[in-house]
Amino acid sequence: MGVDLGTQGVRVLVVTDDGEVAGRGSAPLTGHRDDGRHEQLPAHWWDGVGAAARQALRTLPAERVRGLAVCGTSGTVLLTDSRGEPVTPALMYDDARAGAEARDAQEAGADVWRALGHRIQPTWALAKLLWLHRAGRGDGSEGPDARGGGGARVCHQADFITRRLVGHPVPADSSHALKTGYDVLHRAWPTEVLDRLGLSGLDFPAVTAPGTRLGTVCRAAAEATGLAEGTPVIAGMTDGCAAQLGSGAWGVGRWNTVLGTTLVLKGVTADPLHDPAGVLYNHLSPDGNWLPGGASSVGAGALSSAFPGADLQRLDRQAAGREPASVLAYPLVSRGERFPFLAAEAEAFLTGPPADDADHHAALLQGVALAERLCLAYVRLLGAPVEEPVTFTGGATRSPYWNQLRADVLGLPARIPEHTDSALGMAVLAAYGVRRASGGGGTRAGAPAAALADLAGMVRVRTVLDPRPEVRRRFDQPFAELVGELERRGWLPSETAAYAREHG
Repeated sequence: MGVDLGTQGVRVLVVTDDGEVAGRGSAPLTGHRDDGRHEQLPAHWWDGVGAAARQALRTLPAERVRGLAVCGTSGTVLLTDSRGEPVTPALMYDDARAGAEARDAQEAGADVWRALGHRIQPTWALAKLLWLHRAGRGDGSEGPDARGGGGARVCHQADFITRRLVGHPVPADSSHALKTGYDVLHRAWPTEVLDRLGLSGLDFPAVTAPGTRLGTVCRAAAEATGLAEGTPVIAGMTDGCAAQLGSGAWGVGRWNTVLGTTLVLKGVTADPLHDPAGVLYNHLSPDGNWLPGGASSVGAGALSSAFPGADLQRLDRQAAGREPASVLAYPLVSRGERFPFLAAEAEAFLTGPPADDADHHAALLQGVALAERLCLAYVRLLGAPVEEPVTFTGGATRSPYWNQLRADVLGLPARIPEHTDSALGMAVLAAYGVRRASGGGGTRAGAPAAALADLAGMVRVRTVLDPRPEVRRRFDQPFAELVGELERRGWLPSETAAYAREHG
């Protein structure tokens, strides 16, 4: 079973070893958004997990579930008391109130973050914890158990659920802990940095590797979810990493793009990928490899903003005759860009007025594809291998035209899995963790007892796309022009621009 705690809902998939979905369930989530603020109530997550799990198990004996893992949104954090009860709301992954705190946290741990190759951003959990601390949240005013030392406990979204599943405190996984400041290279919290920030009074959890067995479903959780008591609970990963696992792109050099409202690129390397600009960060994969990646602010959200309620399939058909469009677009969903360059002042733009709606739609589709090409050029610049094929996941894969256009612009074959839900990635990780705990998988001495490659049958491929060289050549000039425009505006560093023009 894979459990995905998304922004708008909880999704659960129960998957067999050969990739058949044996059960699925979902439950809605709501939150509060206002001027950079985005909060949810953690109790609603647990209610949603219970409802979605019961729905997924309605025609399936609970005893068939051999294990489960949970993913949450990256950077979402709250504080709990020593019993695991919330003393603050959850500050969600895109809550952006901690701008000043991010700058302070970056300065306090500059040497640590430089070694790790990333920068602390306002939406990262460490900045939010500092914001909560300065706002007096979790300082003891919420109750007798809310003070550090016995104390206000740092809790990620997945931690909140796994604690309730097993009935006692559990370690956080290193994937969710990364944006809270966890040092994945040295496998430790940077205590000196936390002391400088005044956060030493908080109770930071122990951290374990994704795929580690955390415990088993307790009696109370079994009653709430319909799961069998004693079902193994496996440490999960963030939703972006879950999408990577669900894509089947597990070998070194393989890359997956999640295209939904925004675009996330994540790949596999044997060693951490160092990024002097700090716009890319590295998660530790369950199998000992690394998952470097970054999140851009371009994406399909620009389409719904430009054409609310429109027939996008009709616009896709019209866009096929506009290759390339008469104008270039950089279709940011919101102000500021995070990857493959950092520019807080960046704004969406068109290089001129489109001829009509079809031309405008085509420019947006092509703009995302060109940005995706720039992202891959950037990871090559950093020394990462890029092997064929790439994998496409996310809601945008519902557009066959856009899928083919993206493969053409990249000039790479692309695979699209049958199921692109992050919950599938957590089902894969649950299977991995159960095999690892039981000693199955038969790998070399000193290596994990299971290999992701042994689970390839869990990911079924729906579509394989071959790029059309003539279309790739058609977009070489628009790509060079977009790179030049981003450089001219002062957003894209000259070194990146020069490399992209020559090797992109």
